Amino acid sequence: MKALFAAAAALVLSAGSTLAQGYPTKPITLVVPFAAGGPTDVIARIVAEPMSRTLGQQIVIENVAGAGGTTGTTRVATAAPDGYTIMMGHMGTHGAAPALYPKLKYDPTKDFEAIGMAAGTPILLVAKKDLPPKDLKEFMTFAKAQGDKMNLAHAGVGSVSHTTALLLNNQLGIKPSQVPYRGTGPAMNDLVAGQVDFMTDQIVNVVSQVKAGSIKAYAIATPARSPALPDVPTTKEAGMPDYQVSAWNALFAPKGTPTDVTAKLSDALFKALADENTRKRLLELGGVLPEKDQQTQAWLKGFVAEEVARWTPVIKAAGATAE
Repeated sequence: MKALFAAAAALVLSAGSTLAQGYPTKPITLVVPFAAGGPTDVIARIVAEPMSRTLGQQIVIENVAGAGGTTGTTRVATAAPDGYTIMMGHMGTHGAAPALYPKLKYDPTKDFEAIGMAAGTPILLVAKKDLPPKDLKEFMTFAKAQGDKMNLAHAGVGSVSHTTALLLNNQLGIKPSQVPYRGTGPAMNDLVAGQVDFMTDQIVNVVSQVKAGSIKAYAIATPARSPALPDVPTTKEAGMPDYQVSAWNALFAPKGTPTDVTAKLSDALFKALADENTRKRLLELGGVLPEKDQQTQAWLKGFVAEEVARWTPVIKAAGATAE
């Protein structure tokens, strides 16, 4: 009986090794769990192009939107672990989702194999252009005094603009009235029109409005200023050093995908991020590229666990739920 089990195990290992040696032999589907045109979709398309060249097979983007990104993420979690279905996850799908969705059908720390970090998209605290505070310190004082009289816009429960605002509110000890929208676009439109007071959102979505002066930016929640908006101070410079948050994007494969396969995908991503044209395109969006030590599979695996631990108490303290 032991000999039978040993033979079966050897057969499975041999099959996995054979798969990895020939991989990939057909196009790879890269699931983006959000609508086309958003930050995650854009970043996925930018890195997929050079990765395809390295792998010698086309990477086909498939947008599977719904339920704050959890619909597409669940699909990948249950896909065949053969390397032909992967995904671009982010802070929401692999960090905030467990606390927001009590009936979540996947565990971001257990149901995926990490491939690598693609890019971060910094968060900015922005407000309507005629909000009285001139800088972040004045905003902090003003917000605490106003209480629920201030209106906070976000792109729906579970969105990046929602979860990052929860973190801001938690750290400031404020409870503004929340105004949810069906996406960042309409939320930003109302912010520009002065219908709502402030919001927190990814740099990709706010650069043009900040440069045009149609909204004001108090700070960017990263250690260093962004080349895309060099005049906007960091939260550390402006007086709120603990508010550090970035809507990161990273590649994942279903649990059980052979290590040789994920290693090939990781190597392709590593080479993509070293490509000057790819780097230029990501940086022009305001993206933050991961350091060399942050591009490993092991680092990403540990980072996901840290993100779940970070967002769970913030979301639970706010009583937020997407169901």
